[in-house]
Amino acid sequence: MTKGTDDRREENQAPADEEPRSSLLARALGWVERAGNVLPHPGTLFAIMALLVILGSGLASAFELEVVHPGTGEIIAAENLMSVKGLHRILTGMVTNFTAFAPLGTVLVAMLGIGIAEGSGLIATALRIMVMAAPKRLLTFVIVFAGILSNTASEIGYVLLVPVSASVFLAAGRHPIAGLAAAFAGVSGGYSANLLLGTIDPLLAGLSEEAAQIVDPEYRVNPAANYYFMFVSTFLIAAAGTWVTNRLVEPRLGAYTGDEKPEALHEATPQERRGLRWALIVGVLLALLLVWSALPIGSLPGAGWLRDPATGALLRSPFMSGIVAMIFFVGAGTGLAYGIAAGTYRSDAQVMKGMGKAMETMGLYMVLVFFAAQFVAYFNWTNLGLILAVRGSELLRSSGLGPIPLLATFVFVSALLNIIMGSASAKWAIMAPVFVPMLMLLGFSPELTQVAYRIGDSTTNVISPMMTYFALIVAFVTRWDPKAGIGTVVATMLPYTIVFSAVWLVMLVVWLLFGLPIGPGAPLFIPTS
Repeated sequence: MTKGTDDRREENQAPADEEPRSSLLARALGWVERAGNVLPHPGTLFAIMALLVILGSGLASAFELEVVHPGTGEIIAAENLMSVKGLHRILTGMVTNFTAFAPLGTVLVAMLGIGIAEGSGLIATALRIMVMAAPKRLLTFVIVFAGILSNTASEIGYVLLVPVSASVFLAAGRHPIAGLAAAFAGVSGGYSANLLLGTIDPLLAGLSEEAAQIVDPEYRVNPAANYYFMFVSTFLIAAAGTWVTNRLVEPRLGAYTGDEKPEALHEATPQERRGLRWALIVGVLLALLLVWSALPIGSLPGAGWLRDPATGALLRSPFMSGIVAMIFFVGAGTGLAYGIAAGTYRSDAQVMKGMGKAMETMGLYMVLVFFAAQFVAYFNWTNLGLILAVRGSELLRSSGLGPIPLLATFVFVSALLNIIMGSASAKWAIMAPVFVPMLMLLGFSPELTQVAYRIGDSTTNVISPMMTYFALIVAFVTRWDPKAGIGTVVATMLPYTIVFSAVWLVMLVVWLLFGLPIGPGAPLFIPTS
């Protein structure tokens, strides 16, 4: 390893005098990791959890457990998977549960394109140059910040940024799992922060509007209702994630002693520079093509061809739903350009080999997904998640807490529910009809209630096995630590959950004290009759 690499490691490790102060936290996280890793292999654990859901559905059905859906008034009863009908559903749905599991196709298609770029040497060369050029003390911040921005198209963050960040840290002489954790914290823990609106914004706003109209039939919630708050959150959460990585996570991990070797840090060769030039040209052309496709219809000849043909909107359009295909084409296009120009690709067989190698790394992930998909499907079929969420919401509503404690408790409940229900929109569809009208009657605007929900929904993403991409993160971690398990991931990410929760709650209180609007036309409070 070069002297420059050693310097990077020394400058990014916590000072020795901080060890005693963090020893209590280190011991606590060590206990969490050991306790978590005593659990069976993640694939086995998901299989056990699926079996427990089946057994639980039988008990819930026997006790006639049911709730009234707060939005539709429909009676939601527990579905019994221990019945003949349930057994039929389990047997006939096993294949489609696996093949229709949302992240599976997303990850595999994206990885095929990334495999072309990686097999050509483009990613390794670009990482090496980036590490050599980037300011050492800003590396962590840049990764967390990039993770937050990737939330506009979250697949990019999970399937590309997270594993690449581990490689970047290793090349910089730092622990790769720390880089992985930093990116994961930004992508998932900072899910509600961003400088741009994403597909989740209009989705949540629509649910909030429907719930608000229970009290005021004329109330409107616009998709940018939380934009000011989330814009500021982007920088605050990026700074908090940087601090957690540098001061808590990386010192606990220590020096990396695994078998993976960092990419040698040397200047680019003439062949590599030629490859990078052509990759850049192709990348720019593809970027211009995408920009042209996303421009407002009619602004330029042929512009907007990836917008919604009916409405001309961008948020719910082929452009947004085609993000994964774009990852594939950009990875394949730039990888081929680099490989041909640099001489690393001399035949189509080498290109196919690069794609095949990328698939080899996905073997464990596909095993995990098979069992995770069954568990998630069974949990949805039984309505147990819906019943638990409604019962928890009713309990909080009847607690008699004052407005401010109720708002803080609502954040906490949202965070807890996120551990058992991974979908942000599904949870809000259940919770909004309860909490939005309730808090409106106390003078809180629907937009403020939505912000509180989004805080809770984001902070526990990184420790929730129900989070859609959690199995993928476990698979990534085992590349750098073959002995790692769910406990390793949870212990590594728990400090982010704690710090992000504290920072966001303080920010929310400050926002309330100063009476700042949380978005365009979005007040904090509304008049009460």
